[in-house]
Amino acid sequence: MMAGAPRGVAILNGTIAAAVGLGLQMWIAGIVLWMIGQAAAVYAAKKDPKFLEVGIRHLKHKGYLSC
Repeated sequence: MMAGAPRGVAILNGTIAAAVGLGLQMWIAGIVLWMIGQAAAVYAAKKDPKFLEVGIRHLKHKGYLSC
């Protein structure tokens, strides 16, 4: 965990926010993006610390009754 969020999510969130803030020179948008992403990751981690692994596993499985 980094700052209450899983390490990979926190690094990805910070990288995207830095790319927006520095690369596109949209400082406020980058900070807001980071704050919302970090808050969402911390909230999800409080509900289920392994939410990332569960989400990845969910995406790998096919639907049971898919047409």
